[in-house]
Amino acid sequence: MSEKEIDNQEKNLEEKDPKEQETVQDATAAEEGSQEPELSEEEKLAKDLEEAKTELDKQKKEYLFLLAEFDNFRKRTLKEKADLVKNAAEKAMLEILPVVDDFERALQAMHDSSDLESVKEGVDLIYNKFVKYLESNGVKAIDSNNADFNTEYHEAVTTFPAADDSQKGKVIDTVQKGYMINDKVLRHSKVVVGQ
Repeated sequence: MSEKEIDNQEKNLEEKDPKEQETVQDATAAEEGSQEPELSEEEKLAKDLEEAKTELDKQKKEYLFLLAEFDNFRKRTLKEKADLVKNAAEKAMLEILPVVDDFERALQAMHDSSDLESVKEGVDLIYNKFVKYLESNGVKAIDSNNADFNTEYHEAVTTFPAADDSQKGKVIDTVQKGYMINDKVLRHSKVVVGQ
């Protein structure tokens, strides 16, 4: 190697060394600056207390939010339930209106017509239409005549001496029909029972 090349290498080393020294010094200073100074025991406890208070405030806010949300849900559900109960009969009443219209026409026909048979036939048609409406809504008449007396379905209005032993404890006459809705007694049949 020539003297010139050796001199150049030495210059390069000298130039690199001060730069490397600055980089090492900067890194050391940065490390020292990033480290937090040692906290005393009281400062550590105060910091922990502040963190716990912050967490508690956060939890309280979440709890109040959930409580308000549940309260709104409860109020909305109660309102919907009240509306449902209030308007439950709406459909039933709407379907009864055609029967009422038929009765009004029958009453008008009774005043205007002299043909009694056609009026009877019209009233029978209205009655059958109404019974079909009741059946379509799950309402059925309780068949009581000649049935065994059953307190689940019958209400004894009176007793009557039976003509023979086979009629004892049986329904002899129905004073007022009873009705069931979906296998539940809506109204008990009022009956006369053989004794």
